[in-house]
Amino acid sequence: MTIDTRSREGAKSGYTPRAPETESHDDPHRHPIRSIVGASSGNLVEWFDFYVYAFTALYFSAAFFPGGSPTAQLMKTSGVYALGFFARPLGSWIFGRLADRTGRRRSMVIAVLMMCFGSLMVACLPTYQSIGVAAPILLTVARVIQGISVGGEYGTSAAYMSEVARPGRRGFYASFQYVTLIGGQLLATVVLIVLQTFLTPDELKAWGWRIPFVIGAMAALVALYVRRSLVETTTAETRAHEHAGTMRGLAGHPRALLIVLGYTAAGSLLFYTYTTYMQKFLVNSAHFEAKVATNIMTAALFCYMVMQPAFGALSDRIGRRTSMLCFGVFSVLTTVPLLGAIGGSSTPLAAFGLVVLALAGVSFYSSISGIVKAEMFPVQIRGLAVGLPYAISNALFGGTAEYVGLWFKNRGIETSFFWYVTAVAAIGFIAVLFMPDNRVHGYLRDGDA
Repeated sequence: MTIDTRSREGAKSGYTPRAPETESHDDPHRHPIRSIVGASSGNLVEWFDFYVYAFTALYFSAAFFPGGSPTAQLMKTSGVYALGFFARPLGSWIFGRLADRTGRRRSMVIAVLMMCFGSLMVACLPTYQSIGVAAPILLTVARVIQGISVGGEYGTSAAYMSEVARPGRRGFYASFQYVTLIGGQLLATVVLIVLQTFLTPDELKAWGWRIPFVIGAMAALVALYVRRSLVETTTAETRAHEHAGTMRGLAGHPRALLIVLGYTAAGSLLFYTYTTYMQKFLVNSAHFEAKVATNIMTAALFCYMVMQPAFGALSDRIGRRTSMLCFGVFSVLTTVPLLGAIGGSSTPLAAFGLVVLALAGVSFYSSISGIVKAEMFPVQIRGLAVGLPYAISNALFGGTAEYVGLWFKNRGIETSFFWYVTAVAAIGFIAVLFMPDNRVHGYLRDGDA
């Protein structure tokens, strides 16, 4: 049976067993660990570079946005940070199409090269004092470049990891995408802590903030070298498919697309609520000192990172749909009481335990975030289909989580944010109810060779 035939059947029914995706002389399942490590290394670098901006903004905001209060400077810097999120859908479309039409490896190599350029650009940018208004403009350009790069990274790497993993262990192997995603965030925090230890605040504001961007650019070059040796998982036949990487091909799977948009909205919002926004929540609502909040989140993120393979392996045993249902039920029932309890925590240990508990619930989703999407789309549009709906939902709900949370806090109705997150989680749960069981339906089944 050819891929063309299955594609036509899939457009009618929504889900079919997958067609052969690899050539016998270049089997991607032969060395899955090496392939996963290669893909994950680039993913780690991509997310390190993306998050470094947020963690160092405190020190470089005045260099690009002088005048006004420190809060006003940070708001302008945060606005540029938000543009990186809204550039992700464009990156997902560009690199998703590239991955489906020219191959996963080429797309991942170009994405990490682009991130290297963006990071090096930020590291070398003159300040406002040197070139005036051109400085914040160039900073925005660099940030958009990084947003396009990381937007293209997610879909391509998720598709690649799902295709190199062996049947029966796809959840376990695919979980390393979020291991490295969280690891990039954690590594960015650690680098900042080291710099804060050895440099004074004045040194950090003068030049020290540039160091993490240099580190990121150099690491990207290493990842570029590693990715060049990765085995390709698509064939010339799938890349030449008439709908490969096209919006028309994606439109042929409306049910799967809506399901992915629904549960990704919930997953993205919960992820960013309990990670990037949580540090500010611990300061503003639980009233911990900033340094204590940083230590709590550093320890919690480490625990969250090491959870991912266990939850991914669990999905191989109970099925992806069951794991997603657990995520939906947990999120709907516990968001309000958990956020309330974290906000009322009296000790760092209590706050740490509650945050880890919340992240454990999110792990039902994050550990299989990529594979659960990849299993719903055929190979010829998988790079685009995995990345684009993720980027859209992530920009609308994940990227705005911090702003919405702070808006409710500023209005004096912070608990309304808890209910907002719960409402979006309920939408995600409804979407999961319509999700097929990967052990019976889908384009990547654990019974397939």
